[in-house]
Amino acid sequence: MSREPGDVLVAVPERGRVFTGSARGRLGDVTPAGRVRMDTLARWLQDVAYDDVAHAGLAEAGSWVVRRTRLLVRRFPRFDEPVTLHTFCSGIGPRWAQRRTSLRGEGGAEVEADALWIFLDWETLLPARFDDRFLDVYGEAAAGRRAARARARHPSPPDGARRFDWRFRASDTDLADHVNNAAYWEVLEERLALGDEPAELDAEIEYRDPAQPGPARVAHDGDMLWITNSDGVILASIAAGGTAAA
Repeated sequence: MSREPGDVLVAVPERGRVFTGSARGRLGDVTPAGRVRMDTLARWLQDVAYDDVAHAGLAEAGSWVVRRTRLLVRRFPRFDEPVTLHTFCSGIGPRWAQRRTSLRGEGGAEVEADALWIFLDWETLLPARFDDRFLDVYGEAAAGRRAARARARHPSPPDGARRFDWRFRASDTDLADHVNNAAYWEVLEERLALGDEPAELDAEIEYRDPAQPGPARVAHDGDMLWITNSDGVILASIAAGGTAAA
């Protein structure tokens, strides 16, 4: 997949706010081979992001929805491996911001994540501009960088794409009353289970429309997956390659 200037995985800054969290892959977080799953990594990312915002006193300032997330896994965490996550704002747009997270494990795990989050007004649930509080907290770490564009950029599935049935469960929903962001990664995990355990992975998910529990369909072609509802509306798409690129 082609990259844009805003997709650069910037290093953890020496100045500005960097929030640190921790995690550990438990029994329900790993594959039979002991590899921490992609949906687990996604949960860790959203948890440390919320902890950062809450610690900064901005949890009530507005709501956030994730538009796109890239997970660059150079070495997967393993079962019960203690990991540390460093997260910070790497770019700011008019109504969205980019969040970088670097994960390191005591056993050698190494994951880089980049996510684009859209800021919503609590009352209207429409994209809203940031106030001075956000810029005061995160502006120094962003260092004047502009966030990547929020427009959809994954292609639509080709006519010849193969398809299989999927189903989101009631237990996949979260506090926002729709399928949680992490649950979409389970579709990729289902595909990974058909082959050998990956040593590394470079994957990007793009969220388009909130899903509800019930039947869905998945189209796949090459390294692309498209998750649709029963009417064919694309809910999310995943571009995944077996090799972690720089």
